[in-house]
Amino acid sequence: MIVFVDTSAVYALLDAGDSNHERALRATARLLGEELVTHSYVVVELVSLVRRRLGADAAARLIDEVLPAIEVTDVDASLRSRALAAFRATTGSAVSLVDRTSFEFMRQRGISRAWAMDSEFATEGFELEA
Repeated sequence: MIVFVDTSAVYALLDAGDSNHERALRATARLLGEELVTHSYVVVELVSLVRRRLGADAAARLIDEVLPAIEVTDVDASLRSRALAAFRATTGSAVSLVDRTSFEFMRQRGISRAWAMDSEFATEGFELEA
């Protein structure tokens, strides 16, 4: 089955000091053999966050060791347009544009499960693998 991968889960996995680190470790055991997918905005957000908080070596390990296990789809004009419209319609919300893009990506591909630590995924009706 296909599982969407969010920044929050991978970051928690990589940062032993993160409050969700143990949850992320347990989830990786359950997700072995699953098809893991994400989109390019998550990759940009994740690499930037890891480099800023954990350093360049951690970002390099992320790129070399973690990202190859995840199918990454580029955000095209249609997805970007839908995500921007959803973001604009919910400007009072704290949900980021990257997360809005993730929700639209998951709906477009019929993905119901997300490996994420953010409760927003559950609020949007997706099953959390955390």
